[in-house]
Amino acid sequence: AWAARAASMADELHFGGDGFSAEDIFQKLGRGTAYTYDDVICLPGHIGFGVNDVSLETKLSKKISLRLPFVSSPMDTVTESEMAINMALQGGIGIIHYNNTIEEQAALVRTVKRYKNGFITDPIVLSPNHTIADVDRIKSENGFSGIPITEDGQMGSRLVGFVSNRDVDFLEDRTRKLSEVMTTDLVVGQEWCTLSEANLILRQSKKGKLPIVNDNYELISLCSRNDLKKNRDFPLASKEPTSKQLLCGAAISTRPHDRERLKALVQQGVDCIVIDSSQGDSIFQLEFVNEIKREYGDDIQVIGGNVVTSSQCLHLIKAGVDGLRIGMGVGSICTTQEVCAVGRAQATAVYHTAKTARIHGVPIIADGGISSSGQITKALSLGASTCMMGSMLAGCEESPGEYYFQDGIRLKKYRGMGSVEAMEKGSSKRYFADSKDTVKVAQGVSGAVVDKGSVARFLPYVAQGVKHGLQDLGVKSIGELHEGLYDGSVRFELRTHAAQREGSVHSLYTYEKRLF
Repeated sequence: AWAARAASMADELHFGGDGFSAEDIFQKLGRGTAYTYDDVICLPGHIGFGVNDVSLETKLSKKISLRLPFVSSPMDTVTESEMAINMALQGGIGIIHYNNTIEEQAALVRTVKRYKNGFITDPIVLSPNHTIADVDRIKSENGFSGIPITEDGQMGSRLVGFVSNRDVDFLEDRTRKLSEVMTTDLVVGQEWCTLSEANLILRQSKKGKLPIVNDNYELISLCSRNDLKKNRDFPLASKEPTSKQLLCGAAISTRPHDRERLKALVQQGVDCIVIDSSQGDSIFQLEFVNEIKREYGDDIQVIGGNVVTSSQCLHLIKAGVDGLRIGMGVGSICTTQEVCAVGRAQATAVYHTAKTARIHGVPIIADGGISSSGQITKALSLGASTCMMGSMLAGCEESPGEYYFQDGIRLKKYRGMGSVEAMEKGSSKRYFADSKDTVKVAQGVSGAVVDKGSVARFLPYVAQGVKHGLQDLGVKSIGELHEGLYDGSVRFELRTHAAQREGSVHSLYTYEKRLF
């Protein structure tokens, strides 16, 4: 009798004594109530490993894996080529915005895809009849001046020379032909050589570029010394397995003319397409997803959204999406919930959509409501595979725009894609309001964010914070975290406003908060 009573007491102590499962929180205790990240706290588990044993490798979509669960938002004050390059170098991915012309967006994708390669299969090539001025133009547009010279200026033609900075620097006459200044005594690699063999030749020859030729001495590709250094400096970089190009995503809308935009992006080698809509469960998006998957199959990964309910997820999954973007009206600059009275608190949205998408093997991106590494940990612990960041990255050096000072604080402009300013530039199609006769209703604001320095310093800090979070939870990976979420071993509690206040900096007259 005593043993039975002891067992009963143990059950009672455990119920709440060690928190609750996510299912208890979101489907039983909190039925009918929606929770934000701040409403929920994760309870610690048992630590039996070091923080460096934690892996943050994850899935962006069915076919795309990342070493870090970080995605930069497709906003015109967050992600262009520089942000996308640095996100990919750190192990995440950038999604380039579409508040620009087709040609401008395609050029941004091209810049990312050409930034880091193994064998560069489509290098810029000139002929002996081109001039030094052509080299200057290419350097201005692309940031490099090491250019192979072939007989007719085309790939596949016979290699006759190479031009680099040392050949053209200090020459005053920029109209001179390249045949007069190019280097003709070349070190080359053969068509059959592997990437590691090509890299060895570069090290031994101390050259900056290595042309790769076939038996007829025709140029077939190029290998760069800079890429060797980048491989060493960025071991987590998100790269396409075969070409070794950086991964890059781009956003598009569902409007008919975006079919042309899609073709231009695919031609530049974009890896994933994010269909950008404030409300993703529309006939326009479902038809467009079907169309893309029919034409490109798995060659282009399609991420649908934004959605916040299980039924919305199912509609897009049935249409063929490879990933889902979760969030509606929760971003720091978004006013959708205020203006339209539609949306969902983000913690609840992530939990329910992730649970549905998991059944079908579709990863989800938690988009919005992220302002710290702790909230990223919470999003992952509720089922997200990656987190999309806007305001967290908008203050970084790599985001578009210029810094300015206000009251002695270094700031950068940040605006929602539903703000009046962004809609005037073209983002109104995201909100089904791009007709000239349509009254535009703003669903976002413009503001400013504090300088955060370079992504190269900021993202490693955020990643380390998330690793510490997983270590405290007692899990070594995001996959293990998700297993604990669904088997109930990862535990949670709800927090009162007083508990939220207690869990942040408090009871100080002044303090300084440094990130790193």
